[in-house]
Amino acid sequence: MTVSDMEMEKQGYSGFERLMFFMTPILFTIVLLGALYILFNTETRNQMLEIGNSIPYLKDVLPDPKTADGKANDDQLKSANMSRKIDELQAQLQEKEAELAQTNQTKATQEQELKSMQDQIDSLKSSNEEKAADDAAYQAKIQELASMYSKITPSKAAPILQSMTMDEMVLVLDSMRPDDRVRILEKMNPQTAADATMALKDTVTAKDRQIAALQAELKKAKPTETKQPSSQLSSNQLSATFAAMDAKSAGELLIKMADISPSKVIRILNTVDDKTRSGILAEMSGINQTITAQLMSKLMAGS
Repeated sequence: MTVSDMEMEKQGYSGFERLMFFMTPILFTIVLLGALYILFNTETRNQMLEIGNSIPYLKDVLPDPKTADGKANDDQLKSANMSRKIDELQAQLQEKEAELAQTNQTKATQEQELKSMQDQIDSLKSSNEEKAADDAAYQAKIQELASMYSKITPSKAAPILQSMTMDEMVLVLDSMRPDDRVRILEKMNPQTAADATMALKDTVTAKDRQIAALQAELKKAKPTETKQPSSQLSSNQLSATFAAMDAKSAGELLIKMADISPSKVIRILNTVDDKTRSGILAEMSGINQTITAQLMSKLMAGS
């Protein structure tokens, strides 16, 4: 290219192109210096990264702001730690709530079991109290009957007691005072008195004697057992004994005996004659009409 051609080409450049020719290196230098400044200035770099992370899609490719020592920003670390602790606390809270629910369920079950056991205890106490009251009432009747036999002359009381089963007789004799017991045993059949004495010497509770007496009464009530022991009085002996007694005393005695052995009272009333029976029943009715009516009903049913 000749000199004349270059001069013509220079003359063809516009003012803007000439300006850009000089400004391009200057702008490149400024951009380079700015990039270097941002790269090596931590605060400025973090600010630029924060601005970039606030822009959608761009935050996915930009790194998190770093501090001068290469660690993450304190605020972000605190935020991350706080979030992690919140998650841990929520997990612990859920675990504690589950444990509390299980504890409440266990407590409710235990309270129900405790209530059931308390109800059973109350029921047993009530049953025991009723049983104790019945035993006390039964023992009081035996004691009262023994006291009544003690007031009767031994010669009349002995035959009546011998008409009972051995267990019943021992139950009454055991409730007497020793002196009264001796006087009645003296008037008994020797074999019967010996058997009663042997039974009395054994250490047996009053409750066991009551049970034995009731069992003996049940055995005697069986239709297959019709044979009478030799220690029992015959019908003629019973009739003669009660015919010789005062009607009032006989009525009181039979009312007491009805609490222990109604069948014995029925047997005695069947053995006496009509006049004696009428007087005894009149006295019994004056003492206790209900028991007398029950005995009369049985007498009529057996007639």
